[in-house]
Amino acid sequence: MIPANELIIFALAALVMVLSPGPNMIYLISRSICQGRNAGVISLLGVIAGFVVHMFAAALGITALFLAIPFAYEIVKWLGASYLLYLAWKMLKPGASSPFEPHALPIEPAHKLFTMGFVTNALNPKIAAFYLSIFPQFISPEHGSVFLQSILLGCVQIGVSFIVNLAIALSAAELARWFSHHPVWLRVQRYFMGVMLGGLAVRLATEQRNA
Repeated sequence: MIPANELIIFALAALVMVLSPGPNMIYLISRSICQGRNAGVISLLGVIAGFVVHMFAAALGITALFLAIPFAYEIVKWLGASYLLYLAWKMLKPGASSPFEPHALPIEPAHKLFTMGFVTNALNPKIAAFYLSIFPQFISPEHGSVFLQSILLGCVQIGVSFIVNLAIALSAAELARWFSHHPVWLRVQRYFMGVMLGGLAVRLATEQRNA
């Protein structure tokens, strides 16, 4: 299976991705602030269900890709790095916003919170692009079943995302209040994540795959 050091690097990539602004984070923060922690947690469960859909779709698609094109890793390598650079630019460009600037949302029942969380993530292009462009860079047919490697990576990504997003949902109001009184740290947060994404892009682009 995938070497432990590669899993650690992938977990770091998943951490950077979940900490970068996107529809999931903005929705969870806004929901938690507008309707409370319980609503944020229920919404998060829907988001996780959406991750499972992305995981199996990517696992099946990546498996087919590796079977059809033996050197598929080289094809997706630069696409993945380019995508990370694009995310870095979105964080660093002038006028970029922070997810800790919440949007007002109406009060919704539990079943709708779950559904909205699921739909928000299932239709999230950021997650789809991450799975399809980054996953193949950590997969090698020499390490066994491509499908099982994809599922393993998916479980790591979902685990990292759940832990981080749960902490955010439970502390969203306090975080937003703190950032409102310390706006300079909103910019620091954006610049830090942008630099991390850019560094990860360079690392993946220059990585040489070992057989």
